[in-house]
Amino acid sequence: MQFHQGRLIDHVHLVVRDLEASKRFYAAVLASVGRSITHEGPGFFASDELFVSPGDAISHVHLAFQAADRETVRRFHAAALAAGVRDNGGPGERQYHPGYYGAFALDPDGNNIEAVHHGPATRSAESVLITAGG
Repeated sequence: MQFHQGRLIDHVHLVVRDLEASKRFYAAVLASVGRSITHEGPGFFASDELFVSPGDAISHVHLAFQAADRETVRRFHAAALAAGVRDNGGPGERQYHPGYYGAFALDPDGNNIEAVHHGPATRSAESVLITAGG
């Protein structure tokens, strides 16, 4: 089985009620999957393809973070619950396909946030590097 990542989605923009509450939550769960907030400024923060800003039209999406292994999924779930949000499905195998191991939590605005490990795999690259002007 092969998965192609990074070919369809350029970025995901979440619109939230309370930017600081969301920033605390995402800082915790991103750290649990080996990432961090990479950019921030007045009225926003971002991590890789994720962009978060406040507004009136609150997002309601399912967003899944890639996890390197099952332990990372468990760390994600623990970090999410420690950040004070609602559990939406503890770490475990799911029947989506063989090897699918995920955990779910609802962020402060009710978005369904997941960490997922698809089983043993070899990545062709850690990330895609885009250079402007080429």
